Amino acid sequence: MRRTKLIASLGPATDDESVLRGIIRAGVDVARINLSHGSVDDGMVRFDAVRRIALEEQRHVGILGDLPGPKVRVAGFAGDTVFELGDTVEVRSGEDASTRKAIEVDYEAMCSNYTVGDRIVIGDGRLVLEVTNATADLLSTTVVHAGKLSGKPGVHVPADKLVLSTPTAYDLKLADAFVDVGIDMLAVSFVKSAHDMRRVGTEPHPRGPLLVAKVETRSAVENLDSIIEASGAVMVARGDLGNELPIEDLPITQKQIIKRCISGGKPVITATQMLESMITAPAPTRAEASDVANAVWDGSSAVMLSGETAVGVDPVNVVRTMGRIARKADEVFDHEAWAQNVTQMRREADSGNDVTDAMTVATWRAVTELDVAAIICISGTGFTVRQMARFRPEVPILGGSSDPKTVAQLTMSWGTEPMFLESVGTREEMMMEALKTAALEGHVRPGDQVAVLGGDGVGAKVTNNLRIMVVPS
Repeated sequence: MRRTKLIASLGPATDDESVLRGIIRAGVDVARINLSHGSVDDGMVRFDAVRRIALEEQRHVGILGDLPGPKVRVAGFAGDTVFELGDTVEVRSGEDASTRKAIEVDYEAMCSNYTVGDRIVIGDGRLVLEVTNATADLLSTTVVHAGKLSGKPGVHVPADKLVLSTPTAYDLKLADAFVDVGIDMLAVSFVKSAHDMRRVGTEPHPRGPLLVAKVETRSAVENLDSIIEASGAVMVARGDLGNELPIEDLPITQKQIIKRCISGGKPVITATQMLESMITAPAPTRAEASDVANAVWDGSSAVMLSGETAVGVDPVNVVRTMGRIARKADEVFDHEAWAQNVTQMRREADSGNDVTDAMTVATWRAVTELDVAAIICISGTGFTVRQMARFRPEVPILGGSSDPKTVAQLTMSWGTEPMFLESVGTREEMMMEALKTAALEGHVRPGDQVAVLGGDGVGAKVTNNLRIMVVPS
């Protein structure tokens, strides 16, 4: 069983129903709808398709809507446009069209934010320009890193120069539309502070979507602890973050973000350019395979595919490849050392959830000392499941909830098989229902010994019960 979750971005390459069905069958846990591209209607069509096919395939597949944020983009190229080293290119504000000689950018303050010697990074580094002359309405530049652009790629404007706030008015409009149809998770782009997360204004999860803070600015790294506290999950968005920080600092920062998220019991996603070469190639580079494995060993709850599945030549092959790499990395993951580190971190931190904290530690210890086949967590909000997942136990976590929204949001939690519990009631009734569901879905077998963790019944505010039970025949 693969324990690290897999997120795949949807796009033109997955709009064919057979391809979408193929990536779901190949093991996608969460489908990402990138709302930076296409219309609201396009996003809704993809949302409906995932819901329908996941139901037909009898799989829990979460849906993550990724808000564009104050993303600066160039006006569209007519087709693939190749830039050569040393080419001169004019850059100005505008939204009409871009060519090899003149690039328009949909940001009014573009020219006033750059001076001679500054570099303009476009398309996650596919093209880099250096400013040679700057006026109030025109930047003259030279290509210092050649590349090919198409469509409307993004322009990285350093956070300290970007005067736009997040979430934007358009973000909030998109959020309202997708909350109305029941989106499971929403990612907020270019977050700088916890205040940015609060401004989204949705109800707390699971009533509202699980909010994912994308860490891609220097300010977000500096305000990380408060952002983690204000969020349901965090994404290490390495594309823009790699432009904000010295490249040699990026791997260290990635590890630090993951560690702090896990200590707080929050899922953390590692994203951007994981298997980038597979947009066109049938197999990844050795470095890319190592990158995915290291993200797993760092403790990532999920790893994410972007253009590889959205516009790649073979999304199903990419998902299978990512799944194989993550599964093999999971097999050799040092569960005991990781859990010991988490135990030390919780001693050093005041989580404010002492009872649940103590019960999850007790469950982990029971798993290490007893012949336990699975951990069944019964949770209304998913909190108990996420706290248990911090320890990266060697056995599966079965996240049971009678709230379908919680079940969908648990698709992002490491090592968790979400289960919908049909009936609700007392502690004993919920535990027996969870055992029955786990057996019916094939997660455990009659005679297996399992650890069952939960509260005193429906609406319990604290996790205060741990039972070692045997699955009945």
